[in-house]
Amino acid sequence: MSKISEIETWLQENFAALLAEHQVPGAAIAVLADGEVIDHAAGTLNKATGVQSTVDSLFQIGSITKVWTTTLIMQLVDEGRLDLDRPVRDYLPEFALGDDKVAAAITVRQLTCHTAGFEGDIFTDTGPGDDAVEKLIATLSDAPQLFPPGERFSYNNAGYCVLGRIIEVLRGKCWDDCVRDHLFVPLGLTHAASGPYDAIRYRVAIGHVAPKPGEEPVPAPIWALTRSNAPAGSTLTMRPRDLLTFVRMHLNDGKADDGTQLLSPESLAAMREPQVEVPALGIMAAHWGLGWMLFGWEGDEVIGHDGGTIGQSAFLRVVPERNVAVALLTNGGQPLHVYQQVLGKLLDELAGVKLPALPEPNPAAAPADLSRYVGEYSSMVADTVVTAEDGKLWIERTPKGIFAELGGAPPAKEELLPYLGDTFVANVPQVPGVYMAHAFVGDDGTGRAQFLHTGRADRRRSQ
Repeated sequence: MSKISEIETWLQENFAALLAEHQVPGAAIAVLADGEVIDHAAGTLNKATGVQSTVDSLFQIGSITKVWTTTLIMQLVDEGRLDLDRPVRDYLPEFALGDDKVAAAITVRQLTCHTAGFEGDIFTDTGPGDDAVEKLIATLSDAPQLFPPGERFSYNNAGYCVLGRIIEVLRGKCWDDCVRDHLFVPLGLTHAASGPYDAIRYRVAIGHVAPKPGEEPVPAPIWALTRSNAPAGSTLTMRPRDLLTFVRMHLNDGKADDGTQLLSPESLAAMREPQVEVPALGIMAAHWGLGWMLFGWEGDEVIGHDGGTIGQSAFLRVVPERNVAVALLTNGGQPLHVYQQVLGKLLDELAGVKLPALPEPNPAAAPADLSRYVGEYSSMVADTVVTAEDGKLWIERTPKGIFAELGGAPPAKEELLPYLGDTFVANVPQVPGVYMAHAFVGDDGTGRAQFLHTGRADRRRSQ
């Protein structure tokens, strides 16, 4: 029996039980290995209706969309219509931020690798029309600058909306039409949708959220975030097999299955070149490329991306040298445990890649002086207070903006436990036993950390 057949049997025997164990209502998975794709599904797409998950069911892929948007950008590079190192204003003269001088200097490349430096969690609802992305860009004129462009990494959803608008302007049509015309159609995708009006034609998942920590997840109050954030990952929906068809193009020198050249080998290679180092944040990528997360794990090179929307989580991991890829799409509960167990086994057996363990406290890493970390940090979606009491570090985070409106977790005081250097971990209230990494980076000039980094850099409030 081949390895891929053994994996198929293992999924048939274990996948449903793992979902139930970790309160994941439903999920689907596809695996590429030995030139073959297998898929499997289990559970429920919507607990309110009881519709069962199948291999042809559509799930939101969230921020995995960013790899699709970058691919659309690189197609324009291949056509000679776009230069990554030109200022954004060469293509969007109206692009404005809170700091006009900085806005004039930011390049397209810096948007693709999250180094543009402006506040990026901006989810303004600008309506359901084809002009939703265009309208969002007009709202960025007061977005604050966190650090000079190119200085460091900070995950930036709004930056990808700007990329989406560049694509719209150069193509002369909305982002949804671009992704359909330039990727869905030439790739031959049959179960993929750019938004709810397409998705409703299929068997589609809804996200599930727990009303309180420890409670069973229930259907989320809304299906998706706003269309204005589509290029960043708010609406793109598909079955895992179609996601791997897109990945297969990236592994096949940019060619679709029928031989159509969608992207040059040079652009494919450029997307996988490290652009910026990421702070030590546990299982997150060590570096970011153009769109891709670049993981520094034991074994061969691993690239991928994760996605999170309202109650849905998506995981994509690719081992290019082994021609192996796994796409896991879920709709609630505690999917990180399923990811860890399933992808841990599959990547090890199919590619010899060891998945790193989830972050855990390391008392031996405790610093003697906690004063560097204490203070208030703020972003457009949360205010965070870090305090030191009796030699221990504590964090209290208060959601605001759209995350408060969507019923984000109420403020809770959690201990920050030592992990690695200036990185600490705190228990995730909704998932007992799972820790989220918090890195304190930079220097405000007095020896104190300038940013609290969780993938996004929240700036210290001046005091």
